Amino acid sequence: MWSFPIPDGFGMDPMVPNTLVVSADIMDRIGSGLSLLRDHGKKVQKYMWKNRKFDVLKKPTKSLVNIVLIEAKDLPDDQTTTCNGLYCKFKLGNESHKSRQVLKTKPAWCERFNIYLYEENNLEVSLWHKGKQKNFMGRCVIDLSRLEKEKTHDIWQELECGYGFIHMLITVNGSQLTRGLAVDNIPTSNNVLHPTPNIEEFSWYRLKNNWNEVGQLSVTVYGARGLSPLGISGKADAYCVLVLDNSRIQTHTVRGAAEPMWNKSYTFAVNDITSTLDIKVHDESIIGETLGKISIPLLRIINDEKRWYALKDKMKKSNAKGNCPRILLQMSIVWNPLKAALRTLSPKEAKYDQKTPKKFSIPLIYNNLLFIKDIFNVVHTGNEYLKNSFEWENREKSVLALCAWLVFWFFFRMWMTPLLVLLPFLYYWTGHRSNSTTNSLSNIYGSEDELSEEDLESTKDEKTIKTRLYGLQELTFTIKDGIDYIVSLLERVKNLLNFTVPYLSYLAMAAMVGLSVAFYLIPANYIFMALGIYKFTRKYLNPDRVPNNDILDFISRVPDDRTLKQWQELKVPEPSLSRTGSKCRR
Repeated sequence: MWSFPIPDGFGMDPMVPNTLVVSADIMDRIGSGLSLLRDHGKKVQKYMWKNRKFDVLKKPTKSLVNIVLIEAKDLPDDQTTTCNGLYCKFKLGNESHKSRQVLKTKPAWCERFNIYLYEENNLEVSLWHKGKQKNFMGRCVIDLSRLEKEKTHDIWQELECGYGFIHMLITVNGSQLTRGLAVDNIPTSNNVLHPTPNIEEFSWYRLKNNWNEVGQLSVTVYGARGLSPLGISGKADAYCVLVLDNSRIQTHTVRGAAEPMWNKSYTFAVNDITSTLDIKVHDESIIGETLGKISIPLLRIINDEKRWYALKDKMKKSNAKGNCPRILLQMSIVWNPLKAALRTLSPKEAKYDQKTPKKFSIPLIYNNLLFIKDIFNVVHTGNEYLKNSFEWENREKSVLALCAWLVFWFFFRMWMTPLLVLLPFLYYWTGHRSNSTTNSLSNIYGSEDELSEEDLESTKDEKTIKTRLYGLQELTFTIKDGIDYIVSLLERVKNLLNFTVPYLSYLAMAAMVGLSVAFYLIPANYIFMALGIYKFTRKYLNPDRVPNNDILDFISRVPDDRTLKQWQELKVPEPSLSRTGSKCRR
């Protein structure tokens, strides 16, 4: 067997040692590449083990179970007093999950879990308390095969081998597509029939069934286009999530498709007609990647209308990334008007998902402060206009105001009060500002788009961080002054009631008694007519009078808490002779 010496700068390939001799530099590059692949494989293996995805890759999944763990109730008193480490375990087949530990005497998690369902249908839930030692507090078993698929079930399950109840929301989604299933096997939209809800079931006169369910919503998700996946292949493993209040349904995943087609229909129970249907498109190939979102109010749905909806970014303010990303939907909704009207008088349904942490946003704070400043300016302007109408600066307006005041209070009756509240609604309903009401959303979005595209360079120059901070400082001082005035006014009213200045409190009591006697003897209409005549004629009685508000001027005589601290008297200290002073005198 022949053997040759390996020249300097060359090395032997370990894969084929007898036939190939390559450069040592190339071998180093190959070794570094193999090490990178090995490290990446370890990371992927660690992530897949953490999220229990091995079974997903080995065999086709049957269904996806979505669980929202809400709270526990009626636990034993001797254990709830020290249950600072209470947590739950979920086990379904070979897959298990563990909730976070709650640090409250009232256990409330509001945590979501996704578990893949195979042949095993019994979901085991156990409650544990981790103190000095691990204590078992109870368990329960839920048969998922008895639950209706693609529907969120609100379940209160009693604990076996213990005491108390577990509150959960469980949704068993439909069959999931595997990696081996081709895109061509997905049914086309021609085979999908959009279900129409039963209108007769939710007629206005049907009031005997469930009062919490005011209607029914049917949604058909056909597909999406123009998505912008971040994968190397340029195609996404896309799936869609539909959320209505606490009901959550997830479609199957269409793998390796630039334009995914789901062609799935779902039905939601509507508990509040003012709710919003939230739709999110995710990419399963990249963890946590959202390809687009959209929120659709239920009251804006047009029945049986099949149309494209533009997908928005994470903040839902502008279009998502991609080539005009959009989703094709068809929706139908029916609802009982009487039940829906009564439902608006009850508290809104709280969402049990864990809330995202609050973020400090300077633009949001700036906009909120600007809105509050505008409200203060409107109130101040209205007050000044009202005072000037009494001063006869414009005689025509003052005469009209006086006549309107007298006519109004002459014909006013108590039953007319709701009609006064109805006037602003009628003002907008008659179409006086039809352009601003019908096109308000388009005007807002149009102005933002024009600002972001045309005025981008000017805003970068004018609204720099420094100018924004100065503007924020000015707004802050304006709102601070307004809030300080309101707080001072409320403190003065409080001190008027608690006899901080007895003379002013007695005057207020005498005025209240006098008003009661006047309203008892004289009709209220005539009293307000006389008040209007007095307001409009006192300018002639005293031409040099300064416009004022009588009630605010009276309250301004009462000190607020800050003034009371300044009025607080201190004890007079007694003079003391020091020993050093006496020695010096001697």
